[in-house]
Amino acid sequence: MEFTIRQISSLEKIRQTDPLPCDEISKKTVLAGERFSYQICIRPKEISVSNLTVSVSAESDFGDALQLYLVKDAYMDKPVTDPTVTAEDYITLEPGFMPDILIPLKEQKFSASINGMLRTFWIRLDVPADAVPGTYPVTIKLVFRNDRQYGPETYEKTMLIEVLPVSVPEQKLIYTRWFYADCIADQHNVPVFSEEHWALMDKYIAAAADLGINMILVPVHTPPLDTAIGTARPCVQLVDIEKKGGKYFFSFEKFRRFIGICQANGIQYFEIAHMFSQWGAKCAPNIQVTQNGKTDYMFGWHVAANSPEYVNFLKQYIAAIYQELEHLGISANTYFHISDEPSLDNMETYKAASDLFRPLIGNSKTFDALSNYDFYEKGLVECPVTSVEHIHEFLKHNIENQWTYYCCGPQKVFTNGFMAMPSYRTRILGYLLYKYDIKGFLHWGYNFYNSVVSYYPINPYLTTSGDGAYPSGDPFIVYPAKDGIYHSIRGQVMYEAIQDMDICFALEKYIGRDAVVAMIDRAAGMDLRFDEYPRSKEFLENLRAEMIEKIRETC
Repeated sequence: MEFTIRQISSLEKIRQTDPLPCDEISKKTVLAGERFSYQICIRPKEISVSNLTVSVSAESDFGDALQLYLVKDAYMDKPVTDPTVTAEDYITLEPGFMPDILIPLKEQKFSASINGMLRTFWIRLDVPADAVPGTYPVTIKLVFRNDRQYGPETYEKTMLIEVLPVSVPEQKLIYTRWFYADCIADQHNVPVFSEEHWALMDKYIAAAADLGINMILVPVHTPPLDTAIGTARPCVQLVDIEKKGGKYFFSFEKFRRFIGICQANGIQYFEIAHMFSQWGAKCAPNIQVTQNGKTDYMFGWHVAANSPEYVNFLKQYIAAIYQELEHLGISANTYFHISDEPSLDNMETYKAASDLFRPLIGNSKTFDALSNYDFYEKGLVECPVTSVEHIHEFLKHNIENQWTYYCCGPQKVFTNGFMAMPSYRTRILGYLLYKYDIKGFLHWGYNFYNSVVSYYPINPYLTTSGDGAYPSGDPFIVYPAKDGIYHSIRGQVMYEAIQDMDICFALEKYIGRDAVVAMIDRAAGMDLRFDEYPRSKEFLENLRAEMIEKIRETC
């Protein structure tokens, strides 16, 4: 029996009906400490053979630094939500299956039915930071068997990994995707703050750090995000609060445990849950307080943001949080949210909240997702987190602490991370972040497994769109598994984007920032912008190879 086997780029998404690419790769030059991923696709030329299986194993000198994954399809039920989007720069606009889920292969071995199907394996190598320079073969062995008619027959694919005597620098980008502790409890059916919940949060935070996420949203109270007006999501409040007379008392035991888990997993930065309701700072968030032995929501949708009671509480609450941050030594690496995505109509409300807020947080910073420069110009926020759709208006002002984000949109032209998009449209972000000296990137969906405004939980294996509310892939980049999580192709490609940014910094050390930016624009054949960039994986791969070669020449 014959097979078509291809060793291909991590930037390919090969569906069951797609032809396999002809451009195989067999060698890669990397920096010490760099992560390199690629794929092996298998398709039998005969589709009638039954009971055909393939076993996969790896041989290399890298030991546990080499990991194998089976690529599984996810159901893409809502490729886009904007009805005016055309197929340009999308793989497809039709609902269906898309390769995305990465199932780790234990002990680097796997056997599975192949019966006429495409099978894809993801190979990930985390080159050790202390790797000796040289060239190392990585050989993937594929053994095909059929008990009645066929085999065993063995095929091998080898990748030569050349490691240079230069290390990839430490990540400079601050990167956050919003962490939802309540969604973890819901999906795994465990009580909030049970030992099972704490163990799972540890695994989700470890997985986030593995993807380059170095900032975690801290639920001092349940974050007032994507919550229908008048409702409450499951309470995951880390700070216990008691009111006695006009004074509030705060207990930080759970908060300290959470921060300890984050730090043990390498998280360096922390964002404190928003202190006012989403989209305008009109109300207080849902906050439980114990009074006279009874615990209930003292604050929430029923309390105006500027109510005297909430203002009195907030002054004591923020002061206590900041004191705890100082005690833990993390205040300088902590960012506070006021309200998510305010509009000009909410300017006065937001200003009142900001004026109250900022004097209470010492050397911590404020930041929020917003799209109008007036908020920054009036001094209401220190670090504007601007949509990629509006970023070039902000860039005209040379803001020192400029961040950017994308979420449910934009769906046309700009970089984003939807499942239906080719991977190059996600990975281009790294070069854009470097060129425009962006300090941080924020996304709303690390593990959001709810419908729109959290009316009900969803099954992420049945809907990747929040039950039709968002473009598929937007709400999450990890999948809940029996004992933890599965990674996704989209999460790994985003890591590669950040790593492209790191390689730019590595090259900058030798030739200077201006020369690196000039190299990017020259390779692009244009002034690279968030809305104007080459639409191909070849641009990304060729530019990276050019930078690596330049590092080799000058190091």
